[in-house]
Amino acid sequence: MTQAAPTPAAPRYVRVLSIAGSDSGGGAGIQADLKTFSALGCYGMTAITAITAQNTQGVRAIHAVPAQMVREQIDAVVQDIGVDAVKIGMLATPEVVRVVADAIRRHGLRRVVLDPVMVATSGDRLIARETVDALVAELFALAEVITPNLDEAALLLGHGIDGVPALSSAAQALRALGAPAVLLKGGHLPGDWVVDVLATADGRQERLESARIATHNGHGTGCTLSSAIAAFLAQGQPLAQAVRHARGYILGAITAGARVRTGQGHGPLNHAYAPRLQHIVQTS
Repeated sequence: MTQAAPTPAAPRYVRVLSIAGSDSGGGAGIQADLKTFSALGCYGMTAITAITAQNTQGVRAIHAVPAQMVREQIDAVVQDIGVDAVKIGMLATPEVVRVVADAIRRHGLRRVVLDPVMVATSGDRLIARETVDALVAELFALAEVITPNLDEAALLLGHGIDGVPALSSAAQALRALGAPAVLLKGGHLPGDWVVDVLATADGRQERLESARIATHNGHGTGCTLSSAIAAFLAQGQPLAQAVRHARGYILGAITAGARVRTGQGHGPLNHAYAPRLQHIVQTS
């Protein structure tokens, strides 16, 4: 009896899940993540952790999504579609932090990029101290990399970072809190050059520099960078390469949107600047 030939595995999209808050203005949070995933050829999915009422001028209100609903969103996506990488953004309460950590463990999720969103571009404080403490205790060790900016690093370390020479030691101190790798973003420091430091699990550091782009449109830069890193990790790139490529995407998106007027405050990047790509597919 002749056996039928095996059916070839169907191709699938590279799948990235964003666990983050919604930005009603569209420049940051879930909205920025989905735009970034699409621009970089990935299939984006979401678990919304909070709803914010905000625009380019600031955050007016925050409503946390119940922790059980966050759990249900993650489970629904993972159990049906699957996940190749995860970006975590704003987590509004300690209960939500614990639910997300539990889901990562239960589902064995890998390639986790944690952007510890604590302070908005406008300067608004977004989460309470107890949530910050839960974030460090529950999620730092589960992430492949965390991506704090200077304000968030200062909140985590209990002191400010006063210049480029201090970035290296600050990155190491952040790693000592339990994160395998840290991308410390130095964009808030003054000067004509932006310097970031990547400290990895093997003890190495890489300094990433670029000329500062003159623009008032920087809203969502951190969200976009972390989601771009997750997209490149999902495609199989090693961390250092994913960070370099994500940073290149950010610089292009800032440049493309530098002169665009959106709202009356800090406008968004141009997430769609990248050449149109076919969705990257894998077989499994």
